[in-house]
Amino acid sequence: MSGTSMSCPHVAGVMGLLRKLYPNWSPAAIRSAIMTTASTRDNTGKPIKDADKEEATPFAYGSGHIQPDLAVEPGLVYDMDVGDYLTFLCSYGYNVTQIAPFLGEPYRCPEKKLAVEELNNPSFAVPNLRGKMKVNRRLTNVGGPGVYEVSVRSPPGVKVKVQPTELRFKKLEEEKSFRVTFESSKEIVGKGYSFGELVWSDGTHYVSSPMAVMAAS
Repeated sequence: MSGTSMSCPHVAGVMGLLRKLYPNWSPAAIRSAIMTTASTRDNTGKPIKDADKEEATPFAYGSGHIQPDLAVEPGLVYDMDVGDYLTFLCSYGYNVTQIAPFLGEPYRCPEKKLAVEELNNPSFAVPNLRGKMKVNRRLTNVGGPGVYEVSVRSPPGVKVKVQPTELRFKKLEEEKSFRVTFESSKEIVGKGYSFGELVWSDGTHYVSSPMAVMAAS
């Protein structure tokens, strides 16, 4: 059995377990823990295949097969709060009247807009890369002190640069930011999406994020 009819109850069950273990975690933190610890290989150790028996992409498997035992201790999470979502809605034209039902009280939109690429998601999607684009992310420590180093499998035809390449966490709930720069080559313009992966690791935890990039002319 496959499809959302099977994946939905499994993921919901894992979210319920994580919520029980970490009642103070936000929905975004729980989602991040599940996504960044997922595996892109099947139970034989080979890359996941799609319905046509071809090697699948993140558009088919998302972040991969969930691994609840690893999601319990993800090390780091990409967290978001209500303010992140409200700023996003403001950026896409929602007015005060439309936003009020979400918050239950008046809300003033910030002057700075937030592009969808800037949402602190545990994945990277750049649908219209024209030359170069910089994307910011924040990671929150939900484990012990540690030093995380980044590794990148760049999408074919795309240069990916991460700054800084090392994040040092000294305490629980400490937050660190980093920037990812995507630069496309002319050769991949008009050829659809290409895929890669960005991983932060302290040698014990592997915080993995899929990347999908499409170059535009």
